Amino acid sequence: MALYQQVTGLEPHPKSDGDFTGLNREDGLVIGFQRVDGYPAPRWPDHRSPTASHLLQGQRGPGGSRGRLLELGAGKPDHQPHELARARVLTDPAGHPFCIVRG
Repeated sequence: MALYQQVTGLEPHPKSDGDFTGLNREDGLVIGFQRVDGYPAPRWPDHRSPTASHLLQGQRGPGGSRGRLLELGAGKPDHQPHELARARVLTDPAGHPFCIVRG
């Protein structure tokens, strides 16, 4: 969750515990993270393993540049489905893929 907190600038949810944590915005938006025992980490681009969500992050957001995301612990998979497109796939430290989109 630390990567997403740095990227979005959102505050930790006040009711976080060992099984649920989240990031929330003043208007009530919450991005939630839930612990699932035995959950297999996704393996991009293998769609047979669950990815649970697909987040898009604009590079103009706080901490949104690819270099900054890599410094924060994101991974850059070899497989990039849209090599010439504006989007690039990165993975969070748990292996969940997300896209960054150039502005």
